[in-house]
Amino acid sequence: MKRYNTPHRHRVIKTRLTEEEYAEFSERVSLCKMSQAEFIRQALTKSRICPVITVSPVNDELLSAVGKLTAEYGKIGGSLNQIARCLNEYGAQSAPPFPLPFPLRTSPGSCCNRA
Repeated sequence: MKRYNTPHRHRVIKTRLTEEEYAEFSERVSLCKMSQAEFIRQALTKSRICPVITVSPVNDELLSAVGKLTAEYGKIGGSLNQIARCLNEYGAQSAPPFPLPFPLRTSPGSCCNRA
């Protein structure tokens, strides 16, 4: 019995092609003078497939919305920094130099509803 020095392959890949795709595939295989299986192996190991990225109007709208949210988060962060600076400067126990729209909690632990 003749033995071949090739790797033993167990996995099978199946696919469906249109008539046009199969004609192109067959032409390429015959030009390379190799079997279909060997052609596919060579294509898998030696070719590079680059993904195609398409930009649509939906993506532009999404990017615009993300930009608006980022700006809003920046404004919120600036307001939070002003509050922190005021509390650090005047202390949490004393009243700030301007009226607040909400009462300050001055007792320790009053920010949490612990029982």
